[in-house]
Amino acid sequence: MDKLAGLSVFVQVADSGSYAAAARVLGLTASAVGKTILRLEERLEVRLFHRNTRSLSLTADGMRLLERGRPIMEAVAAAEREIAESRGALRGQLRVSVPLVGRSWNRVFLAFMAAHPELELELIYTNRLVDMVEEGFDAALRIGMLKDSRLRMRRLGSFRLVLVASPGYLDRSGIPVTLDDLDRHDCLRSRNASTCQLDGWPLGPDHARRSARLRTRCIADHDGMLLTASLGGAGIACIPEFWACEPIRTGDLRVLLAEETVNRREVAAVWPGGQVACPKVAAFVGFLAKNLPPVLAGSEAAPA
Repeated sequence: MDKLAGLSVFVQVADSGSYAAAARVLGLTASAVGKTILRLEERLEVRLFHRNTRSLSLTADGMRLLERGRPIMEAVAAAEREIAESRGALRGQLRVSVPLVGRSWNRVFLAFMAAHPELELELIYTNRLVDMVEEGFDAALRIGMLKDSRLRMRRLGSFRLVLVASPGYLDRSGIPVTLDDLDRHDCLRSRNASTCQLDGWPLGPDHARRSARLRTRCIADHDGMLLTASLGGAGIACIPEFWACEPIRTGDLRVLLAEETVNRREVAAVWPGGQVACPKVAAFVGFLAKNLPPVLAGSEAAPA
């Protein structure tokens, strides 16, 4: 068991990039992680990492051990997951970073909780791109491209951004017929919480220049505010369809320039480490993969 534990710590350090980050994932101290790696190196009589005060990288022997050791740990994790699933009940805490989303997503989360009553689900809502390893998240839901090589990913579905405005606003200001018409309208813009830049609108091949020309009336980093502002007649908003699906159905909002603003945004679940997802994360991701796509498409299908 000591050999397996040492290999598990080694793989996590290699994936996390530091003793401290691996310690947070494993629930250990950085000192304990360092001693485990040292004992493993002494037993194998090799150096596994190049170390300095700023970085940690694998030696040639470390790369060979990782190549052989990762499949072993993945097999162990898969076996643990199968055993946990055979017992039925998932227990413990599951900490997830979630974008600022509406009630339709929250109903999916609540259905997952109902299916696993012994599991404590902690949801941290933020549009900021969190560092999952450093901040101790078990999983995260992300929109857009995955850039962190330390993470594993499963695609959950996609949605489109829609331009919407209230009938009252359109009666006062006119209905834009072309993309150029948007230059004369009040626009409700979102600011990216990670880059602090205004999010561009999907305005065709020349979207960057057209977005820069938009006349901004309101800026927010929460689509819920932009939805409220558009419903109140403050201007035209560009928001995910799942935020606006209900007022679109009731006629409180109208979709504008749909053919000129064709677009898709990917949604994925990500989790740290090089191993397969642990039982809690695997269950959560699998549930979302089944129940989130109808929500993303603007459908209110009940989670199963």
